[in-house]
Amino acid sequence: MKLRTILGVAALSIGGVALALPVQARDLKIGLVLSVSGPYADYGKQIQNGIETFIAQHGDTVAGRKVTLIVKDDTGIAPAVAKRQAQELLIKDKVDILAGFDLTPNAFSVAPLATEAKVPMIVMNAATSSITEKSPYIVRVSMTLPQSSWAIAQWAVKNDIRSAYILVADYGPGHDAQEQFKKTFTGLGGKVVGEVRTPVNTPDYAPFLQRVKDSRPDALFFFVPPGSSMVALAKNFREMGLDKLGIKEMGPGDMTDENSLPALGDNALGMITAFHYSTAHDSPANKAFVAAYAKAHRDSANFMSVGGYDGMQLIYKVLEKTGGDASGDAFIAAARGLKWESPRGPVQIDPDTRDIIQNEYIRRLERVDGELRNVEFATFEAVKDPGKQK
Repeated sequence: MKLRTILGVAALSIGGVALALPVQARDLKIGLVLSVSGPYADYGKQIQNGIETFIAQHGDTVAGRKVTLIVKDDTGIAPAVAKRQAQELLIKDKVDILAGFDLTPNAFSVAPLATEAKVPMIVMNAATSSITEKSPYIVRVSMTLPQSSWAIAQWAVKNDIRSAYILVADYGPGHDAQEQFKKTFTGLGGKVVGEVRTPVNTPDYAPFLQRVKDSRPDALFFFVPPGSSMVALAKNFREMGLDKLGIKEMGPGDMTDENSLPALGDNALGMITAFHYSTAHDSPANKAFVAAYAKAHRDSANFMSVGGYDGMQLIYKVLEKTGGDASGDAFIAAARGLKWESPRGPVQIDPDTRDIIQNEYIRRLERVDGELRNVEFATFEAVKDPGKQK
């Protein structure tokens, strides 16, 4: 089975051309807006690898329609580029479905186009809570930052953590994480002794961590961009001896993403995170996914590849329900309340918000057989997005 993929990098300047409704074709055209180049290229690669893993397992035809992927490069945090690429997919390529969206600003910029064209838009990673509120045609299969922030706050209070300092990157996901953790933690009786928002690309966290050290909280709750920022934070935390003071490191699980573990190394040992996915998750569905992924790709599966994988699960299950109809209103109606078994565990599309409902696992970063693993030891079941709860 050979998957037809078209890679388009150049953006098309549309400039005021009105969007037409996509023409339904025998082939099912899925337009992917992803970071193929630039500093977030690994995000796009992981999502696309997850998509291809699903198709390798389940075939490239659904409800009698051949699946064609058309990939457009948004180049990273570039809302204007993402919007132009989505316009080209809708107008020139006449795609049936928009999907991908690894970064929040890009998803925000494309949402009005999905609304105008009445085309389903499947968000496979971007995690700011309000994304699904930007268009009635958006369905998210990844996560929201409030889900994991809520879970880690719940766990902290239940485990005698009474005070916390909050350190987050100063952008949408960081704000979501900060606000939800603070709301849940203080609502359960915890005390926030300090808060700081850091520049997104901070290379040195020592000045900020000094404030944490001076405050002597029971725990540091943090959210910074995965990758080099997280590596710097973990390194500075150990170098400054905060671990020796008994301050626990806690945060959302993308901080210890599987593909970041070699760079994090032992500086991250013992970190407690809440998340919906780990390659160490013990289930038949996950073992099959990890094995299929490893067979096709050199890197490790992670939460982004699961987002791509489940995005395709959603598309296939919806089209099986609609008999191949991918039009916006029919797609969204079929998606609401849909349930399936994911590599991450049982999931459901919230019929009210079109967000994912999923388990949140509390994990500790440990060495298992010589390898760093996010080892699950507690579960909060069927967590909705707390950011949208009244």
